[in-house]
Amino acid sequence: MWDIAEIFKSSQCEEEVEGEEALMYLARRYKGLTVNASAHAIFFCKLLHALRPSKAEKGLPTSLVDNCGLKIGIISGGHLGKQLAQALLTLSWAPCCSIRISTRRPESLAPFALLISADLQEQGVKCFYDNAQLAAWADVVFLCCLPSQVLTVCSVVRPAIRKPCVVYSLVTAVPLCRLKQLLSYSAIVRPQYQCSAREPINEWGMKGTVTAALQDPAVVQATCPCGSQGKIRVNAKWLVAIFYAALNSSMWQSLPHQKALKLLNDLCFPEHCAICAEQKASCPQFVCESFVSRTFASSMTLEETFPWFDLTAAQVRESPFSQLLENSESVRSHLALLYQESFGDRPTEQHGLISANASLTSAVVEPGVMLDHKSSFSTTASEISSEILEETTDYDSKSS
Repeated sequence: MWDIAEIFKSSQCEEEVEGEEALMYLARRYKGLTVNASAHAIFFCKLLHALRPSKAEKGLPTSLVDNCGLKIGIISGGHLGKQLAQALLTLSWAPCCSIRISTRRPESLAPFALLISADLQEQGVKCFYDNAQLAAWADVVFLCCLPSQVLTVCSVVRPAIRKPCVVYSLVTAVPLCRLKQLLSYSAIVRPQYQCSAREPINEWGMKGTVTAALQDPAVVQATCPCGSQGKIRVNAKWLVAIFYAALNSSMWQSLPHQKALKLLNDLCFPEHCAICAEQKASCPQFVCESFVSRTFASSMTLEETFPWFDLTAAQVRESPFSQLLENSESVRSHLALLYQESFGDRPTEQHGLISANASLTSAVVEPGVMLDHKSSFSTTASEISSEILEETTDYDSKSS
């Protein structure tokens, strides 16, 4: 859950704001952070579902507009948890039965669950208070609790959580390394947001809900992680982490790495791509070296799966995929298009595609945190080198 003190502390505006102006500023920032966090959570769930077993086994084309079957757990039924659940139900077409909320006061969510049920003619979102049960059931667990509750929540969740579940933290005040320590777990994603020094405008739909805001193509465009136009930006390594999380999902399903690459390529670089048709160029393609070192890739057999990646390491170190994103404008443009289309928004000449010209690492993480800048690498994925694979992967077996 967003901490107002943390939000205000992270402000980089040079002009001091006071009184009512300060409250309005914080309200706009809070709404903007909630909209961005919800948008990115939706995109992550859709991407993760793209490599689900039902698609792979039946040989059906993957799509980000169909994520039925992914089990999503939300810890805390406060404002952020409810907004996230509503956005997932409305904008990801997830059935009510695929979302569960664990909160200390489940009775307070009864009207919410009934409202959702009436709208979708389903049995409703299941609300209860059992964080361990939720963690054991879910494919993705969203932490939306207060920073003061993290220690207690993690102590309960820690023995229950199992691979390939991804813990997705929206708790601003607890760093990634601390979460990894508390959970003794590496499949954690923690987006970090920074607001620009400019005063946030009303692009987040101040008077409406998060769900309503994300039905506006201009708002979706402003939240795109591949661009630099938004007033609020997510750190570059978030995008890296969610793609490695998708590969972890494929590994857990025992999908050969070539099959996993084909699913990702069909999703990210579809046939008849509007970008490549306009530029009269061929779409880029992910290859094995896009995600692992050349040395490791050369040792993989055709039927071998990708290794299990340490998502916490992928968010603090350079990796083959982070270098590919940094150096390939074409890949960034295609992912920006994928992001916008996942919300049902096909960019037009009026709205345009998010500019991907800016370096991804220019979207700095949190104030005072600097990213290491490596020397330039070739934009050809097969020529990208990286640190040894052991630094971004976990070789534990499934039985661990």
